[in-house]
Amino acid sequence: MSLGKIGHRTPRREVYPSEWVESEGIPGHKRPALFYQDPKPLPIADHGEGIYIYDKEGNQYLDGCSGAISTNLGHGHKRIIKAAEEQMKKIAFAYRTQFESEPANELADLLARLSPPELNRVFFVNSGSEAVESCIKLARQFWWSVGRTGKNLIIARRPSYHGATLGALSATAYAPLNIPFRSLQLHFPKVSAPYCYHCPLQKEYPSCDMACARDLERTIRVWGPENIAAFITEPIGGASTGAAVPPDEWFPMVERICNEYEILLIVDDVMTGCGRTGTFYGYEHWDITPDMVAVSKGLSGGYTPIGACIASEEVVQPVLESGGFMHGHTYAGNPLSAAIAREVVMTIVDDGLVENAQKMGTIMHERLWEMKAKYPIIGDIRGRGLMAGVEFVRDRGLREPFPPNWRVALEATDIAREQGLLIYPRRSLYGLSGDHVLLAPPLIVDEAGIEELILRFDRTMEGLMRLLERFLEPEPADVDDGTVHRYETAEHLPDYAIGKIEDIQPDLSVNVSAQMSEGADDLKGVDLVEESDLL
Repeated sequence: MSLGKIGHRTPRREVYPSEWVESEGIPGHKRPALFYQDPKPLPIADHGEGIYIYDKEGNQYLDGCSGAISTNLGHGHKRIIKAAEEQMKKIAFAYRTQFESEPANELADLLARLSPPELNRVFFVNSGSEAVESCIKLARQFWWSVGRTGKNLIIARRPSYHGATLGALSATAYAPLNIPFRSLQLHFPKVSAPYCYHCPLQKEYPSCDMACARDLERTIRVWGPENIAAFITEPIGGASTGAAVPPDEWFPMVERICNEYEILLIVDDVMTGCGRTGTFYGYEHWDITPDMVAVSKGLSGGYTPIGACIASEEVVQPVLESGGFMHGHTYAGNPLSAAIAREVVMTIVDDGLVENAQKMGTIMHERLWEMKAKYPIIGDIRGRGLMAGVEFVRDRGLREPFPPNWRVALEATDIAREQGLLIYPRRSLYGLSGDHVLLAPPLIVDEAGIEELILRFDRTMEGLMRLLERFLEPEPADVDDGTVHRYETAEHLPDYAIGKIEDIQPDLSVNVSAQMSEGADDLKGVDLVEESDLL
């Protein structure tokens, strides 16, 4: 503020209430008061029904990305609206340090029953970023509570995205988001993500010998396991890598490494959780049990802000006994949001939507692979269930991205909107270059909805090809891009992984925190590998 204006502020203009709803925004200004990222005007959403959204002009959009991969039940779901109305009539807010509420308790119990039995404690927040921060802070406070105060570092992956708040951003490796805030972020060591299409280590699977997993072990040795609290990872890459699925060997190796070096394993399931990938949690495609899980987005199906940190008793109890978890938010676990999320999760279970994500996802991926053969600018199709990443490249054989200033993913998104389709654009190479979009329709989608999505995306690709074709070299007919299909769901899954709730006892040897059960004197000892294996 100019010093000359101190004590001489511009008088507030008196207006009638009706003026505040003028379409141009602030009365007397030709701009809206609201701002987010994009300065250009967007359609005004009016109402939604099923997998469709309608704007104020009556235009229909197929929600091909579930907003931000959130609206798992689509729009206008009557069961969810009824649950919200009923809870509103009872009580919408009760502060968590003054009251418990039935919806929050029941939702916590439900999430625990849908998790591996070792994960049986739940802490509610309001968003995915907060869920990630809660896991990070819980990991740190756990080690503090058990007297190992040196274990404070969090290892994360590059590229990655874990949230926009400063703690979650410290775990993120997506340059445009990190760069303006470098001086405010904590230092989290980064290891290479299992991103085979654009390997950060410039290797090829399977001859790489899982170098990305070995990178985690090497980094632990460099920093010292006595200084590391946890490793955080997405089960399937989200915004940063466009649904990149790790090789099947990766997660078992990571879990073993974390166990051997006494490091908690945190899974960021914010985007992939609650049925999106064909299992209730994204990590359940692999036979692993994390120590903590962050969930949000699909947890409420987009009907209310809510997130959760799911952890084990062995992690939570020492924290509670040492004075409680030093963390929390005003609206965390409020009865209204909890009631809505409880009904969303029960709808996913009751309507078999996890299995529907498997079936419809397979159809969607098969149709997208057919489109890949048709359009040479599609370099890769990846993902699982109803989450597919489509990578655009200038040269498929070389996996060469388009120039960053062409903004190909954003152009595709604009063309898709003109075709009545919503898709989710991001950049694949640390946020600096590479173009991909995510396709992730609501879990309620049927085969007709998938075909309509593919039809509109096909028209989008036709428009994008017309825009780019004069800049493309002819592609050899026998080009081998080296990509692999990774969208099938594992055949043998525990019941809870596909949305069936059963009473299963915990296995006290599966992860770091489970080994801290009552009566255990120490954690599992470190079994060091040979130095030659790391170099």
